[in-house]
Amino acid sequence: MTPQRIVLIQGHPDASASHLCHALAQAYAQGATSAGHAVRVVDVAAIDFALLRSQHEWELGLLPARLKPAQEDIGWAQHIVLFFPLWLGDMPALLKGFLEQVARPGFAFTTEGSNPFGRKGLTGRSARVVVTMGMPALVYRWYFRAHSVKSLERNILGFVGIAPVHETLVGSVEQLGDGGVAKWKARMHALGAKAG
Repeated sequence: MTPQRIVLIQGHPDASASHLCHALAQAYAQGATSAGHAVRVVDVAAIDFALLRSQHEWELGLLPARLKPAQEDIGWAQHIVLFFPLWLGDMPALLKGFLEQVARPGFAFTTEGSNPFGRKGLTGRSARVVVTMGMPALVYRWYFRAHSVKSLERNILGFVGIAPVHETLVGSVEQLGDGGVAKWKARMHALGAKAG
């Protein structure tokens, strides 16, 4: 397999402790680097940035300097992996704020003719979304129809041209135990090795 450029976006908003999202991302990174892929990591919780508050600011304001390296890493990557816990049925607000900031006009998409969203700026990249949750993954997928993950895939990643997008849903995290965590870490290591 041809080595890939991979950026891991750690979307857990708690930087004060290591969580399952961090362990899964670390296992993925180890698998990827052991297979010869180049890996960069963006830890959203470690970046201090303001949230966007208007369309004008999003369209014409400057990207905060602290987010420039993250945006450059996304531009560099061929494969993007997002890790986050499901909070109140969706991604944490900090991760959503991060995505709103970095997916700016001129980077994530550009004007084409009279269409302000005419050309997707991040085509040629694939992604994986890894979500941890307290409920069983089957309940989230079938009863709730994985609505927030589908929205992320369609309205953010797909909107800027990232495809295909695969998902990994890790449910019932409180009941996993050491054995369950080890199995998920092994799966992430294997996915990292094949840049999947």
